[in-house]
Amino acid sequence: MHDTSLYLKGMRGPIKTAMMAFVALTLVLYAWLIVLQIVSPTPYGMYEMIRPAGRPLAQAMLISLSLALLFASLFLADTKGAIETPPDGFFDLVSVILGRLTMIMTAFIVLVMFYEVVSRYVFAKPTLWANELSLWIAAFVFLLSGLYAMQQRTHIRIYVIYDMMPRWAQKASDCISVLLIVAFAVALVWGGYTDAENRFMRMETFGTAWDPPIPGIVKPALLIIIVMVAIQAVSNLIADWNKDPVNHASSDEIDEIEIENIRRTLEEQK
Repeated sequence: MHDTSLYLKGMRGPIKTAMMAFVALTLVLYAWLIVLQIVSPTPYGMYEMIRPAGRPLAQAMLISLSLALLFASLFLADTKGAIETPPDGFFDLVSVILGRLTMIMTAFIVLVMFYEVVSRYVFAKPTLWANELSLWIAAFVFLLSGLYAMQQRTHIRIYVIYDMMPRWAQKASDCISVLLIVAFAVALVWGGYTDAENRFMRMETFGTAWDPPIPGIVKPALLIIIVMVAIQAVSNLIADWNKDPVNHASSDEIDEIEIENIRRTLEEQK
């Protein structure tokens, strides 16, 4: 088991146990909240979940869910995907862990929208929160996906001219591109810090019936994650500096594993 572990090694078992425990606790608390919806005159709804002050059960639910996501991200980041670039250093590992969190959040969006569709079209009881919650989660999926793509070197890159350059020119091009990324991050933080601080300090809300603090949280997160993308770009430059040049071909973009899975699926359907 430890042979396939990237970084947890002996801690893999305890992290897995903690993940399962907090997932189970979250499900139990969620079931209890559903029971309260039926039997309690003052049930906890989604409105209370984003305003948990003075509501111990809502606070316990949010803490348990956060810890479940944390330990799940740590555990899932301990294995390398078939087409993934393995993490090289501490910051790479942070990006991979956040990438796993992004994958989990994508599944959450699907669950939220599924709940909304069933509630709206089967029971004729549309929610007031599903659209805003999906937008809230999707904002972080979009931002953190950029960080993960930077770590994996899967962002858009055009190699037609780059591959024809000598190695010294490739390194110079890499330095220029990283400097542009860092300059963009500095400019964004310079221009957006005051606005982000103001939105966060007053915890600006979305102005809907559910009224979640999407602007007050997403705007500061945007600046923080852009800075992390810039740091990841610098980390990539350092990690790739002494590597041998790689010539890219169109065949490099072909996912042989995915093709094999499609072929196997087609054969099973015959």
